[in-house]
Amino acid sequence: MREDPVHLHPRAPEPLPEVTHVLDLMEMAWDHGRDVLSTAPVSTAQIRVMYVIEREPGINLSALRRHLAVAAPSATRLCDRLQAAGFLRRTPRPEDRRETRLELTEAGVAHLREIRRRREQALRLAMSRMTPTTRDALATGLAALCEAVAETRPHTGELPHHRSA
Repeated sequence: MREDPVHLHPRAPEPLPEVTHVLDLMEMAWDHGRDVLSTAPVSTAQIRVMYVIEREPGINLSALRRHLAVAAPSATRLCDRLQAAGFLRRTPRPEDRRETRLELTEAGVAHLREIRRRREQALRLAMSRMTPTTRDALATGLAALCEAVAETRPHTGELPHHRSA
């Protein structure tokens, strides 16, 4: 007896128009704020590395790679570039000198602080143009979205990571 192929390969759910609309709005917001939200002189992938290291000072390259869900050579290249820019320091772990600890330099910490300051300023300005009701709706919606995304990561409590470097 043959099984119906439809049951073997269930159709993907129809895309929700709201998803497309939200993605379009996010893309427009990003385009309008590209200069203010710039991470120059480093890439957004390098900024992700910096955020992870900031949260976990002394993390090793293997743990960083797993956090970012990238291949070892990609993680190494990202760290090489950050070190060359003066934002990352690699030091041997005292207990095992074969293992390297990753830490942000003062310049790296300052760069993250400046990015956050500019982004916060841009967000405050944009939100000041919204009514209190729409600001509350935005906060509620984003909280719900973050909660839903977190539920998609089984047992880790981590948000999903992109697989690019």
